Amino acid sequence: MYAIETRKLIKKYGDLVAVDGIDLKVNEGEIFGLLGPNGAGKTTTLSILSCMLLPTSGEAYVNGYNVVKQPDQVRKSIGIVFQDPAIDDQLTGRENMEIHAMLYNVPKKVAKQRIDEALRLVELTDRAKNLVRTYSGGMRRRLEIARGLIHRPKVLFLDEPTLGLDVQTRERIWEYIEALTKKEKMTMILTTHYMDEADRLCDRVAIIDFGKIKAEGTPEQLKKQLGGDVITVKTKSINKLTKMVSELKFVKSVNKTSDAVKITLENGEEHITDIACAARDKGISVESLTLHEPTLNDVFLSHTGREIREEGPFMGMTMMRAKMGRPVR
Repeated sequence: MYAIETRKLIKKYGDLVAVDGIDLKVNEGEIFGLLGPNGAGKTTTLSILSCMLLPTSGEAYVNGYNVVKQPDQVRKSIGIVFQDPAIDDQLTGRENMEIHAMLYNVPKKVAKQRIDEALRLVELTDRAKNLVRTYSGGMRRRLEIARGLIHRPKVLFLDEPTLGLDVQTRERIWEYIEALTKKEKMTMILTTHYMDEADRLCDRVAIIDFGKIKAEGTPEQLKKQLGGDVITVKTKSINKLTKMVSELKFVKSVNKTSDAVKITLENGEEHITDIACAARDKGISVESLTLHEPTLNDVFLSHTGREIREEGPFMGMTMMRAKMGRPVR
């Protein structure tokens, strides 16, 4: 049995297709990443799996339970850390945890032990009696992660767990997530548009864009599939440079970003000078050239034609839903 399984999952808002026939199989104990820009369908998929949205068609199972026919069983076996804060800043950290335990009918004695353990894990024991409104952004995210563990969920959904946090805080939360998977042996579904986060944490990832899965595999598999090296050329003559390098025999693929051209090729060190010389001969001014091995961001670009942080047409989904008077997910 898979921890998560979807079959031809579809969610529509009128004529707008938010999730377009997604098929997923997530193993127990796995950290699985859903990668894509805002509006790609990540959060909508999570909302269906956590029984907050009904699918338009298709099937979805969590821990073997059907999300439409058995929502109560699904809810009892999952934990959720929302992208938007969902804790009461007028209460203390411990009070937030206690209320969560009550909602899930965790016995008082058991709840106290689990709350103490979770607070220790995220290093908030000393601040447990302080009001949450005195917490930093990183502390609030850590508290939300801890709260999601109280009822010992088999699956924990993390929706953009480090969005807007500084680098040091993100690193600490990554450490907590890694420790949780080892200690609690739970399955985690992580949505993020941070490629370094996915590369660090995820056993496997699925790249989603326009509601469809564009690629799926381990981070290493996806990078190897891209093949070769990547040369990034910054220039103001993007279209001209793109046309020029596309005609070079040793170039495998070319993709444009807002301010650069990314070239995939074998033996990048050997050909970087060739590209610079060819650009000079064509009168193309080059600001910089950098050579690196493929990253997940390069993989995303190759499958979608845009970088993970570029705002494409689908970024308007939230605004479109608001205008349609439909729930924003």
